[in-house]
Amino acid sequence: MIDAKFSGLTVDTVERGDFDVDEFDHESHVFAAWRFIDELPLLEAIERFSNALRRLTIKLGVPDKYHDTVTWFYMLLIAERHRSGEGWQAFRTANEDLFASDLLTRYYTPECLASEAARTKFVLPDRIAA
Repeated sequence: MIDAKFSGLTVDTVERGDFDVDEFDHESHVFAAWRFIDELPLLEAIERFSNALRRLTIKLGVPDKYHDTVTWFYMLLIAERHRSGEGWQAFRTANEDLFASDLLTRYYTPECLASEAARTKFVLPDRIAA
């Protein structure tokens, strides 16, 4: 079952940017990524979700806010943990760390994440998670 908060977030609505951006918080980003991975082959999901986020940041006038490494990192973690037929609530409960504020810094140094290379293409983590 999908929480009412996310009922309007489908692959199509995200790609069209047809949702309330003021409500598109971190959990909504993770849900949308999960939805793309649930419905599409992995590489297609990453490409389409990345493109949708780029379009959204351009539409909002903040194109530099898009970050390739962050997007790919979350998409790959979600895909690794995704179980066919598992609903959103079960996935969310089993993967609380995806919502922790320090998840990225367990894998990446601030310098790496701030780099132009990390913003414009996926870079592998530069630290080992504790």
